[in-house]
Amino acid sequence: MTDTTASPKPRRWAIWLPLGVFLGFVCLVLFGLFRPADREVASAMVGKPLPAFDLPAATADKPGLAQTDFIAGGKPRLLNVFASWCIPCAVEAPQLDQLAKMGIEINGIAIRDHREDVTAFLARNGNPFTRIGADDVSKVQMAMGSSGVPETFVIDGKGVIRYQHIGEIRADQMPLILEKLKEAEQ
Repeated sequence: MTDTTASPKPRRWAIWLPLGVFLGFVCLVLFGLFRPADREVASAMVGKPLPAFDLPAATADKPGLAQTDFIAGGKPRLLNVFASWCIPCAVEAPQLDQLAKMGIEINGIAIRDHREDVTAFLARNGNPFTRIGADDVSKVQMAMGSSGVPETFVIDGKGVIRYQHIGEIRADQMPLILEKLKEAEQ
């Protein structure tokens, strides 16, 4: 008589399945660790015109900022989104000052800040800005596709965003910013 209640023999490959899954996971992790990361963040606003805005002055000594200011003159310029409470904003100040000394027009938008704090920040770190608008609720910042501070935009002479630089501008990134400004002239 044959016993039909006996369990079937496990298949030989089923024993190795957990090891195979584990090795596959290890390979996936190693691939992610050693593959060079893409540090470029693609902005949805690059190639699009600046949104319409008209911001009041963030300091007593500089005028406010409007979208129409980027069309006047027909030349590319920088738009720097910053805040007095932002440490990386202070870190990039020497680079912005150097760009301004090179004759590049830089406009600023102070995010969620107070007039006296912005004035003190600029007194400590230099003021490379031609105009500074106060964006007290980050409405313009969000409309431009900016999510933090500092961020710098290259705007062409027609008011179109040509490049978005996320984070502070470091000394070794100055050639990139100059290149993007040159490209925006065309």
